[in-house]
Amino acid sequence: MLLHRKSVELLAPAGTWDAMTAAIDAGADAVYLGGKHFNMRLHEGDFNFDDARLKEAIDYAHAHDVHLYITLNNLISNEELPALRDYLAYLEEIRPDAILVQDFAVLELVHEMGITVPLHTSVMMNTHNEYAIEKLKEYGITRIVVGREMTLSELALFRARTGIEVEYFMHGDMCISESGQCIHSGVLFGQSGNRGRCMKICRWPFAFINEETGEVLDASSPGPYKLALKDMCMYRAIPALIQAGVFSFKIEGRMRAPEFIRRLVSTYRAAIDAYIADPNGYTTDEEGWRSLYENRVRDYTTTFAFGQPTAIDIGMTGEREPRFFSQAIEEAGFADEVLREEPPIAKENEPSRRLSVRVGTPAAARAAIDAGADTVYVGGEAFRPQRPWTLRDYEALVRDAAGRAHVIVNTPRTTMRRECGELEQFFTALNDIGVDGVMVGNLGTLKLVRTLTKLPIQADHSFNLFNHLAAAFLKENGLTMATASYELSFRQLREIVENAVLPIEAVVHGAYESMICDYNFPAMSLPAYNDLDSPELLDTHYAFRDEAGGVHSIRIDQYGRSHIYFAKDLCLYPYLEKFNGLGSYRIEAQDYTADVTAEIVRIYRAALDRLAAGGDGYRAAEFDRLTEIAPRPLGIGTYRFRQSRNSI
Repeated sequence: MLLHRKSVELLAPAGTWDAMTAAIDAGADAVYLGGKHFNMRLHEGDFNFDDARLKEAIDYAHAHDVHLYITLNNLISNEELPALRDYLAYLEEIRPDAILVQDFAVLELVHEMGITVPLHTSVMMNTHNEYAIEKLKEYGITRIVVGREMTLSELALFRARTGIEVEYFMHGDMCISESGQCIHSGVLFGQSGNRGRCMKICRWPFAFINEETGEVLDASSPGPYKLALKDMCMYRAIPALIQAGVFSFKIEGRMRAPEFIRRLVSTYRAAIDAYIADPNGYTTDEEGWRSLYENRVRDYTTTFAFGQPTAIDIGMTGEREPRFFSQAIEEAGFADEVLREEPPIAKENEPSRRLSVRVGTPAAARAAIDAGADTVYVGGEAFRPQRPWTLRDYEALVRDAAGRAHVIVNTPRTTMRRECGELEQFFTALNDIGVDGVMVGNLGTLKLVRTLTKLPIQADHSFNLFNHLAAAFLKENGLTMATASYELSFRQLREIVENAVLPIEAVVHGAYESMICDYNFPAMSLPAYNDLDSPELLDTHYAFRDEAGGVHSIRIDQYGRSHIYFAKDLCLYPYLEKFNGLGSYRIEAQDYTADVTAEIVRIYRAALDRLAAGGDGYRAAEFDRLTEIAPRPLGIGTYRFRQSRNSI
């Protein structure tokens, strides 16, 4: 392709007026910044722009021929929706060049209110396949900030097949979890990383252990900061970025000082201009590199740009970590003062309350059905040493469940090119198997299911449902039920259930993941690991142990992704009488044996039946038994908080 000055965009962050002007003076083509509410940088401090300053910033940028984008990229809860409407109306008035969005409620309101400002998806929307792009284009999305896990080779194909404008992180602080799929801060502290308040659990020290024995397996490692990813730096790879089809080169750092931003922007500006002027004769400016390296915060990595990161990409020692936002604490047990005070959900129940169970094996599925489950969720990610479900497994279970329970096929939360290719063939085969529906984890899978089957579709918790307008968005797109976010408080869940046009499922018991990571932690931690010589090492159950003693199980799926669990399983058995009007009460039993699954299902089935008959669902002996058979300690997660701290 023939390059010119406008072939790529250098996009700079700004948390203050001085940082914005520094970025523009240094040569940024565009800047992105947030208002005082509704963005992903809401920690205390004199950052972000009030409404009047936002208008001044837009005017200043446009006077200097620079684009200005406003981040409206966090999840929105019901109590924030009136303020969100006002904010969108104001943004329409002051005319930024684009709004970055995460929550489906924003898409709903933009359509309803006739907002004409262009929309870009935030990286928090975790957009990673072409089918999601097809869906998002229907809602006016003009640019995608692709997931951090996408390699440049994948990105080049993605760009060619979708034709959409792509924004890619090139420098700054990176998350080790897939974007939008880390709920650790929200559940543990009531401050959601998906709502701009991450307490950075990934920067804690951990021991890598054998979960069964407790043995520390990496005592000789450089340090305990196993999840502390180094900062992205693509300075030495500018040609690869441009030739992959990236349009917008994004620098992270809205909390950085003006001079820090000025140095980054001017250094990258010079390098990008030099490459565009003479690609064939371009070489890296080593003086520019020294300027970046000598003024770095953390050490540098290219993360996934050229393949899966290894241990060298992790800042194990923690010595260059600029700030620790939190330290390890014990997860909530049954500190339930807030939950006990909350009034029940004011929505009428169905005559028989539906109980659904997510399972990991055909044996566990049959055990759940025999114990009284109305629905089983089967398939999707298979955690080693379990193996993926086969078509014969589904066929046999459908026969066994006939007349007794619904069989809903689960799908992976993350579906990149490989997974989408496999799902196309799989969904075509499902039409002849007779399952009762499909549960999807992202917009791309939703698009595929609707294209290839006539089956009912449900949304998994990975959609981060946080308000009733997002539920309306899902219903418009053909879904029949949606799972509520794990980060909601009970009060916030109640508001959704009472107002949603779609049945809402909530998880009431089970093991649940704090984050999902595209990293091979055994390979990064075990000195003798080699996936060609000893692939069976991936079948061992490993865990991270935090400094408060919490053991976080690691489960590795068939795609090589690591699912990190909370140290305590969720248990809402004592409070079931408050959870009225749910479309389904869900048990997460994927990490449980068939015997444990059966016993948990029987206990919840009996409690829900007693509630349906007008009685008291709780039995102390049954609660004691749940505690006794649980593979981990039990707790109530985010339900100990009055609300997930909001943006207003």
